[in-house]
Amino acid sequence: MDTVTLTENLTREQVLRDYRIACESREVSLLGRKEVFMGKAKFGIFGDGKEVAQLAMARVFRNGDFRSGYYRDQTFMSAIGELTWQQYFAQLYAHVDEEADPASAGRQMNSHFATHLLERDGSWRELVKLKNVISDLSPTAGQIPRLIGLAYASKLYRQNPDLKQFAQFSENGNEIAFGTIGNASTSEGIFLEAINAAGVLQIPLLMSVWDDGYGISVPNEYHTTKGSISEALAGFQRTDEKPGFEIFTVRGWDYEALCEAYRQAASLCRREHVPVLLHVIEMTQPQGHSTSGSHERYKSKERLTWEKKFDCILKMREWMLDSGLAEEDELVQIEKESKEVARQARNAAWKTYLADTMGQQQTALRLLEVAARHSPNAATLRSLRQELQKTLNPVRSDAVRTVRKALRILRNEPLNTGRQQLLSWYNAIRKDYDERYSSHLHSESADSALRVATVAPAYSDESPLVDGREVIQACFDAALGRDPRIFAFGEDVGQIGDVNQGMAGLQAKWGELRVTDTGIREPTIIGQGVGTALRGLRPIAEIQYLDYTYYALQTLSDDLASLHYRTKGRQKAPVIIRTRGHRLEGIWHSGSPIGALLHSLRGIYLLVPRNMTQAAGFYNVLLQADDPALVIESLNAYRLKERLPDNVGEFTIPLGVPEVLRAGQDLTVVTYGSMCRIVLDAAEQLAEYGIDCEVIDVQTLSPFDIHHSIVESVKKTNRVIFADEDVPGGASAYMMQQVIEGQGAYRYLDSEPRTLSARAHRPAYGSDGDYFSKPNLEDVFELAYALMHEADPQRFPALFD
Repeated sequence: MDTVTLTENLTREQVLRDYRIACESREVSLLGRKEVFMGKAKFGIFGDGKEVAQLAMARVFRNGDFRSGYYRDQTFMSAIGELTWQQYFAQLYAHVDEEADPASAGRQMNSHFATHLLERDGSWRELVKLKNVISDLSPTAGQIPRLIGLAYASKLYRQNPDLKQFAQFSENGNEIAFGTIGNASTSEGIFLEAINAAGVLQIPLLMSVWDDGYGISVPNEYHTTKGSISEALAGFQRTDEKPGFEIFTVRGWDYEALCEAYRQAASLCRREHVPVLLHVIEMTQPQGHSTSGSHERYKSKERLTWEKKFDCILKMREWMLDSGLAEEDELVQIEKESKEVARQARNAAWKTYLADTMGQQQTALRLLEVAARHSPNAATLRSLRQELQKTLNPVRSDAVRTVRKALRILRNEPLNTGRQQLLSWYNAIRKDYDERYSSHLHSESADSALRVATVAPAYSDESPLVDGREVIQACFDAALGRDPRIFAFGEDVGQIGDVNQGMAGLQAKWGELRVTDTGIREPTIIGQGVGTALRGLRPIAEIQYLDYTYYALQTLSDDLASLHYRTKGRQKAPVIIRTRGHRLEGIWHSGSPIGALLHSLRGIYLLVPRNMTQAAGFYNVLLQADDPALVIESLNAYRLKERLPDNVGEFTIPLGVPEVLRAGQDLTVVTYGSMCRIVLDAAEQLAEYGIDCEVIDVQTLSPFDIHHSIVESVKKTNRVIFADEDVPGGASAYMMQQVIEGQGAYRYLDSEPRTLSARAHRPAYGSDGDYFSKPNLEDVFELAYALMHEADPQRFPALFD
């Protein structure tokens, strides 16, 4: 472990520039906190005390590099030229405008940074010419899993000659993935998992730990073995005999040593692809954790005194004076000018924000007055108007809320000019706010998965009957041959071709860089996919069983599912998560927690193919598209026979389009996945009793029936069952809501809509455990029969009375 004490040849101009940025950043932090306390912003979290280390990191951050950090890095962002202080305040005020807040268009709280990887149309920019910052997250250590992928992409771009053609994404894999994290967050399991993965993979990851000794109020001794993350991770230090990490420690107030540490760390990381941990100790946090509280509550007087003495900007100032790099009067001038720069940035951001917001308020006030002139309820309307007019620091919802109340009052009045104008304004503003606040959950580009052309599977007399696993293997083989950016990885994916042989023989054919094994580390398997997808590659990340997605749920939900949304379409990670689920054996290999995933992963398409041909068609769509998706293959379908399409690498199955598997007149059964075969078998037995069931496979739960075809079936049958293997109230309830409420199918029902799901507990082991835990053929039969008994008890007498 190296403790850096060397110096770098720094020019006076560079040092003074850095000092100016540090002073401006501190003033911005101080003003930002005041803005929150004045009620002009909801919450504030700032990077004061971390300025000097971030200046040193910015010195070695080149075009093409990537940062995946957290919400203290405002100084770094300014130093690399990707943040103005006016933009910083605009985000603090939640200004929902992409020009004002390029990072999130007002969707994220302050200090959550991002740069644009995409043009407005969703196409990739030339990333090698940009300084790239992946959209920040609030959850502690949430930014870490994707770092594995960001760094791993450099390894692939360097080692796979077929990727040299993609010059907009990489220059021979020379790019570093920079990570930043607070000391307390290194206690999170995903951080430790990522460190281990980086050491195994030997990738250019440079991890900076900003260590101020606390996690909000909790000191290091409660967080970390030995009270030091670099000491705790000393076993990862590389040796002459074994690869590992290079570990540096350096004080956060020592500008000269920080610059040298980052110079050495970046050189090693970039040149040799050695992962580096740079532990920056003795940092401070002058204003405490955030605007939610004061650090005087939990820090001793001695600690607070030390923090003032060792403030990094103060220490940098002392060093500049002692070394003769600057005179007192010029530093005083920089400090004075920094205060003014921060003040002007705040004022400009607030003025722009108010102009946007007040324009809407003034329009609402004018329309309310017009409505009042034509209304017998003029006094009430003018009272509402006066209340809105007196609102201090109005937000957008103030005007909307007032107009909605006014429209209630006007509900019985004719559509005179005033009421009509209010209605028109309100309808227009709703559309505008849908775009401002709710757009880009999924891709809206020309490469959206919903815009991929449908190509039917082609069969001939020579199309063989094969195991389902062979269909999926042929699909992946064709994909790997078609596009060198595609690669697959996960537990047991490489050498043995996955536990169900869907990748059998593909590593031997395409090489270890294209089809590779990983350790047991679900969060960073997903992160490896997210990071590589952010760098223009097309990863297929495998989670061995559906039950194991819970390990990675935070990364899937907090990061991947919201990435496109929280950047308003300026970043994308079209990773395919491949897994298998539904029926097998036992509590942890037969799960079908679809409702939990549906509600946690809005922003990721969820595909539930009933067989491997459908799965292959979905993969062929997704590998042409720019949406992330989770594909759940049916565990008990790999050895069922299917005909291999002649165009296995080209045919596509459209997303959001259900398929009618069996036409019928009496009853509609809506299902998916492994339940399709059970329901079809039950339908055949019901037919023997005079009940004609229509069976519909939804195929994809998200998107769900985009053309509203299921309601057309209900119009015909007037009865519907939603069946699946999830717990009660899970995906079956979701399907019911989508059809009964969303498609208005309640209008056409002659019987109560019903759901059929598994028991509330996890499935028990064994064939009997499966039978008594999950819906079976008899359950489907009896529920369908009961609905028909209710309609015609004479023709369908009760089974069990």
